[in-house]
Amino acid sequence: MSLITDVHLTASRRLTSVRAPPTVVVSFAIIALVIAWSLAPGLFTSQSPVNGVPADKLLGPGTAHWFGTDHLGRDLYTRVVYGTASSVTSALIAVAIAAVTGGLIGLLSGFFGGWVDIVLARLVDVLLAVPHFLLAVIIVTAIGFDTTNAAIATGVSAVAVFARVMRSEVIKIRQATFVESSFLLGGSRWHILLRHVLPNASRSLLPLAVLQFGLSILVIASLAFLGYGDPPPASDWGLLISIGKDYLKWPWLVYAPAFVTIATVLSVNRISRWLRKTD
Repeated sequence: MSLITDVHLTASRRLTSVRAPPTVVVSFAIIALVIAWSLAPGLFTSQSPVNGVPADKLLGPGTAHWFGTDHLGRDLYTRVVYGTASSVTSALIAVAIAAVTGGLIGLLSGFFGGWVDIVLARLVDVLLAVPHFLLAVIIVTAIGFDTTNAAIATGVSAVAVFARVMRSEVIKIRQATFVESSFLLGGSRWHILLRHVLPNASRSLLPLAVLQFGLSILVIASLAFLGYGDPPPASDWGLLISIGKDYLKWPWLVYAPAFVTIATVLSVNRISRWLRKTD
């Protein structure tokens, strides 16, 4: 009877320990809304993000236009919603590039050591020597101006961060008892690398990937603001802010996309911190 009671107490404690605080719940709700916008924007607005009504230009926020209208009479809320797909997709591409490439570099560098570690570590040092945003600008200038190239540039600029984290985790796990036991039992290096080291080391990349998702949104929005993304009539969040800055008498043109961008990034950062604590 006492054993059953102990099991119930242990289970209840685990549920309590992973229970999300209200700020995390709100953050998940915001991210869920942003993802829904990116997947099915037509469910949230019936207006066109490209075609406007000239008679309705530069109207303030209200019941008819939640975020107001721009200088061409286009509904700003609609443009923000339709721009979400580009912003979210680009950030996911950037995170995938950084996580896969950086994770592979860190995995090989930390596990094999020797000259492999020296060569790959020097490559990471070179990437870390250049500021991330400057490196992204250099790359997107070299490969061309559009949102996909901005995502690739953002991902490449973040490779070094993932490589450093993965390398430190691999070195720590490589010295663990179960890895040494697997070596003594005759396991090959590749078997141990893929079966034991990779699954355990990659867990630490999840909070970093979530955090990098928010940072990628900021970097891609900044590149679009500077004109390195898709040209108008695209509605990337950074491009909307760039267009709105020319109409300072109508501040909602900047405030609306900026508020959505900030809320998304802060929500992602809050979720990342919560994941690190519950890991």
